[in-house]
Amino acid sequence: MKKKFFEALFLLVFTLTGQLIIGSESTGSHHALFSKDSINTQKNQPVKNAIANIAPTLTATGDQIYCPGTSMKIVTDMTIVDPDDLGIDAIYIQISSGYDAGQDVLTLTGSHPNITTTWNAIAGTLSLTGVSGQPTYIELVAAIKDVEFSSSAANPTGVKNFSISVGQANYLPSNGHYYLFVPNIGITWSAAKTAAQASNYYGLQGYLATLTSAEESQIAGEQTSGAGWIGGSDEANEGVWKWMTGPEIGTVFWNGDYTGSTPNYAFWNGGEPNNVNGNENYAHITATGVGITGSWNDLSNTGEASGSYQPKGYIAEYGGMPGDPILHISTSTTLTIPTITSTTTDTRCGTGTVTLQATSNTGVVNWYQNPTGGAPLGTGNSFTTPTITGTTTFYIAAHSINCNDDARVPIKAFVTPRPVLTVTSPYYMCDESYTIIDVQTTSGIMFWYDSPTSTTQFFLGTHFIVPNIHQDTIFYAEANYNGCLSTREPVDIKVYAPPVVADEHYDICSGDVLTLNAQNPGLLYQWSTGETTQTITSNGLLSDYSVVVTTLPPGSCSKTMNFHINQHVSPVIAEVAVDESKVTIITTESGDFEYSINGIDYQNSNEFIVSQGGTYTAYVREKNGCGTDSKPFIVITYLQFFTPNGDNFNDVWFVKGEENFPEFEVKIFDRFGKVITILNASNLFWDGTYNGKLLPSTDYWFVAKINGLYPEKKGHFSLKR
Repeated sequence: MKKKFFEALFLLVFTLTGQLIIGSESTGSHHALFSKDSINTQKNQPVKNAIANIAPTLTATGDQIYCPGTSMKIVTDMTIVDPDDLGIDAIYIQISSGYDAGQDVLTLTGSHPNITTTWNAIAGTLSLTGVSGQPTYIELVAAIKDVEFSSSAANPTGVKNFSISVGQANYLPSNGHYYLFVPNIGITWSAAKTAAQASNYYGLQGYLATLTSAEESQIAGEQTSGAGWIGGSDEANEGVWKWMTGPEIGTVFWNGDYTGSTPNYAFWNGGEPNNVNGNENYAHITATGVGITGSWNDLSNTGEASGSYQPKGYIAEYGGMPGDPILHISTSTTLTIPTITSTTTDTRCGTGTVTLQATSNTGVVNWYQNPTGGAPLGTGNSFTTPTITGTTTFYIAAHSINCNDDARVPIKAFVTPRPVLTVTSPYYMCDESYTIIDVQTTSGIMFWYDSPTSTTQFFLGTHFIVPNIHQDTIFYAEANYNGCLSTREPVDIKVYAPPVVADEHYDICSGDVLTLNAQNPGLLYQWSTGETTQTITSNGLLSDYSVVVTTLPPGSCSKTMNFHINQHVSPVIAEVAVDESKVTIITTESGDFEYSINGIDYQNSNEFIVSQGGTYTAYVREKNGCGTDSKPFIVITYLQFFTPNGDNFNDVWFVKGEENFPEFEVKIFDRFGKVITILNASNLFWDGTYNGKLLPSTDYWFVAKINGLYPEKKGHFSLKR
């Protein structure tokens, strides 16, 4: 019955070498080998007359905490159940996720004389095979139990997943899928898609790989032995990349060119996809050494004929398809490295305590003062620091009972320095003035308030322009540095009254002495002359003076008093100019004078019109009472022409008002200077004759002499017939 049952089952298995292994009860541990190519060409049909082989069931236990710096077995127990075989050719143990190439390693320890190992550092895979012939399951299980993981990283982190499998395909425990790189130089994307779909792995339907997570990308891309096709394409719609095979068929994973974006997951190389030849519509894992290891680029269906962009094969993925059998040909364990998974820092203002938060994958967090050594300051996800005065670094470790806490992570408790103000108080200012108060802060922006509790600032800045206040007032200064407030400091402003001054104007006579008084006794004085007394004497040389009057400290309020002095000169008549009837009084200096020719009636003008000749006196007086002067003068009026023709109109020439000058004498000359006649008290006019003869019409000249007190008057007139 058992024999018939096993003979009724077939299982086709691909290995990395491309061979089909068929096992049977009758053959025990011996396997018949068939080429993978023959299966592909026969569209995955089972080989006729092959004896069925039941796949083994692998079960491992041992999810453990790994202590950095140690070497640790990857399982605590391991079983392999195979109803029809005693052994198998190989077991493959792979660091299937969390692999850190160059630092992580798997090593077989202990004595296993019939087992040999091969470590593939690229794939992160340790192969267990027989030294000669096929090893038994008992030998393989014993070896698996002695396989240890170690890391040379100073502070390894995360979770290391280990897959233990009877096949060479990479196994990803998180989704239960297998990934196999199939070498085939120059294969097209279309052919790779067909070949992958025609293959199976222990009965699992194959398809061109669809990589939807970073874990898949790592195990199928970074941890494979070559560059190859994967199942993405934008052939149907340029720039819209979809998975074209497997369970994710039709799913969009990228939109656009290299500047585009993904709705879920993509791992393009830098500058990809670029559609450089206009027909690069197929996704391909980048060759080693070209950009980011395991990343993708877009190629045409054929790729390049040689070089880095020549297809070297394809990645077949198994698992997740409808009708797939449930297999146990792989099992897995994990080593979890104690790791801080999240931190939350905090900031306080000024000296005090800060509460920090952290979580770990072990559930226990220890808090330390230093990066190494010392006892924990606290334990738990929350930690309140001691009092600190500035930003301080603490250290946290994900604690495990079997591990020390050397892998510590720094976490900072931030302290924003509280601004400190430099304030002068009280501050003195003078009424009726605007004053600037400088209040310095060590940091932040200065705000000013009118009360110790007000929330509304009325001024911003360190240079506070004090408004025109008239009484003592307290303002409040506060600095804000990133939300950290200084102490609100009062600034007491004492308001002092300035001295009361008023400008003064004086009118004085030239030569007068004047005392100038700054008033406000007992204060400080600074005159424009350099003097510092309350009063000074004007010497009459300056017309403007000023004095700064300052109150005593601490007010020291100043006001300026101005003095303007008008000096009035005394009048002095230099000349009285008489031009016929026009009289002009001329003074030696100009001033604020008024004029008169009768001593009674004064006018501002120094010019007069006199209609009657005679003796007059000119008067000048200064309007502010600064002196007078007078000078006598005579006015002689005469005819400009006369017509001695006997019509009794202008028949004779004479000096008007001559009767007022009993001593007058007027000599008349012809044009050659010959005296024609002399007028005086006994000869009052001239009739135009000389020695009884008529003289011709022409101009004649005269010299009038009033008496010995007045100067002679000269002029000329015309005779017309």
